[in-house]
Amino acid sequence: MQAKLKRSRSINLTRMRKSFTVKPLALGIAVIFLAACGEEKQDAIIYTNADECADANPNMVEQCKTAYQEAIAEAQRTGPKYNSARDCEAEFGANQCQVVRQDSGSFFMPFMAGYMLSNLMSPRGFNSQPMYTSYSPYSSYRNRWVGSDGYDFGDQRQRKMRVNKEALKAKPSVTKTMSRGGFGSSVRAKSSWGSSSSKSSWGS
Repeated sequence: MQAKLKRSRSINLTRMRKSFTVKPLALGIAVIFLAACGEEKQDAIIYTNADECADANPNMVEQCKTAYQEAIAEAQRTGPKYNSARDCEAEFGANQCQVVRQDSGSFFMPFMAGYMLSNLMSPRGFNSQPMYTSYSPYSSYRNRWVGSDGYDFGDQRQRKMRVNKEALKAKPSVTKTMSRGGFGSSVRAKSSWGSSSSKSSWGS
């Protein structure tokens, strides 16, 4: 019995701990792998309307029309909403807003400037998202492609891009109206985060 106890005391605990230590190289590889998974990209194209999409994809005319209609529906569900035309136009430019009337009341929204389309020819189905831009000379996102959640996708002259898959996911519904400058603040915040997703919506 005493011999067994002595053998247990002679175990080198420091050596055992070292054997279970995560090697720095392995840890670095794991971090890179996880980061790559979280930044998976997809090809996407922005069209201003369904006809432009159909001209570029003559064999996908119906899909282009359907994607456009879905983007319009998403714009009404997730786009920025204002109490007055003046507040809306202050952010998006003169004559760039429309009134939307519903049973619960009316509000003003910017016109959709285009729609982002991905996986048009995929058998699993395409993804489409409404896109906005500002024509106001005072706006920080003048002539920029901006998503309904305030993410800046870049110069309006750029149509083809690779985007994070998160950018193509459905956005939360927006039910509250905002005041002047609210959407611009969201664009600046999203640009500084460098991410197309957030835990909560600015207008829900």
